[in-house]
Amino acid sequence: MIVVDIFKGSSQPPWKLRSKWNQCKHTLSSMSWVVSHVYREGDTCADKLANFGLSIQNTRWWNFVPHFIINDATRNRANLPNYRFVH
Repeated sequence: MIVVDIFKGSSQPPWKLRSKWNQCKHTLSSMSWVVSHVYREGDTCADKLANFGLSIQNTRWWNFVPHFIINDATRNRANLPNYRFVH
């Protein structure tokens, strides 16, 4: 939800990200886009990619589905549901 608030302008990104955020806003200004919140169960690929992004120091680019989300991507393509169980 924090990211949605940042996109909507009701919150500011952390100061470490402000320069990158300004670059992103400039790029987005020439596009039509919509931002919305989806719970992690609704997009497990995005959730795992976000967690991966938090653990690295540099930029990564793939020309294929990364190995750590291949099962989730396959389930997503097949429109299969995802569940998260918490004890």
